[in-house]
Formats: sequence, C-alpha cells, structure tokens
Amino acid sequence: MAERRGPLYLARASYRRRRLIDALRLLPFLMFGLWLLPLLWGGEGTDRPVGAGARAFLHVFVVWALGIAAAALLTRRLARAETAPERAAPMQDGQGDESRDEEAEG
Repeated sequence: MAERRGPLYLARASYRRRRLIDALRLLPFLMFGLWLLPLLWGGEGTDRPVGAGARAFLHVFVVWALGIAAAALLTRRLARAETAPERAAPMQDGQGDESRDEEAEG
C-alpha cells in the first residue's frame, strides 16, 4: 500500500521570502500597466489627443518613481528575510526547543 503522508507545511520565513520574490517578479508588469494608463485619457469624444497633457507626463514620472520605491522596499524586505534564519541559527544547540514546541501546540 501507499505510504500515508502528513500535511506539508512550509516554514513561515521561506513562504514569505517566496511571496516577496513573486511580488518582485510581478512588479514590472504592474508598473507597465500603470504607466500605460494615460493612454485611456482624452481621445474619442474630446479635442485632445490620447495621453496628451501635463497630467499624463506627471503621471508617467510619478509611476516611475513609485516603481523604484516599491522595488527598493521589496528588495530591502527580501534581504532582511534572507538574513533572519542566520540570526536564529545560534539557537540550534538545543536551547529554546521546548519553547518552540510549546508555541506550536498552543
């Protein structure tokens, strides 16, 4: 018969790190979509060309700046998430195992 396996649980730190990596991968597509948003302004029914005006130029540069800030924030959080297991490494000598078991039960 097939061996019965228990449920697969991922550690929180690795799960969060993977989700941060996913967010960093999706960020360029989100920023590109927001960057193209001014193309919806103006056009049909108005006397202005599609995406024209100072508002559209301001929008493009604000989205660009927000994209850089979001990438920096996500990269910083990812770097912090990768160094977190190294900080927890000294507790592997047996100290604190009981407290982790109690937290898992309660």
